[in-house]
Amino acid sequence: MKKQPWLKFLRGASLQRDIDEIKDLALAYLKEETIDPLKKMGRFVLWGTIGSLFVGFGAVMLLLGLLRFLQEQFPVLDGSLSWVPYLVVLTTGALVLALTVWRISSGTAKRRTKVTK
Repeated sequence: MKKQPWLKFLRGASLQRDIDEIKDLALAYLKEETIDPLKKMGRFVLWGTIGSLFVGFGAVMLLLGLLRFLQEQFPVLDGSLSWVPYLVVLTTGALVLALTVWRISSGTAKRRTKVTK
């Protein structure tokens, strides 16, 4: 009976052991490189979301306070001019929003994505 050359690789089942070891190593690597960063990013996103909600709520409260201030301090804006404080608050909110978007879009993210020639 002729021995087959590939049988020397199966001696002591080392091939199966090596395959299992490679599989375990690959799984450990995938966990380390995907699951752990996702967990850390999830925490970052959670705190960022909570902070954004608080900042947004604070901005709405400040705009509402500005509206009530204008309505109380300028009684001349009653009657047919009662829409003026609303326009002022709407314009102020739009300016703050535009400034925020401008600063986000021209911040460090834009500098990081610039292609250098």
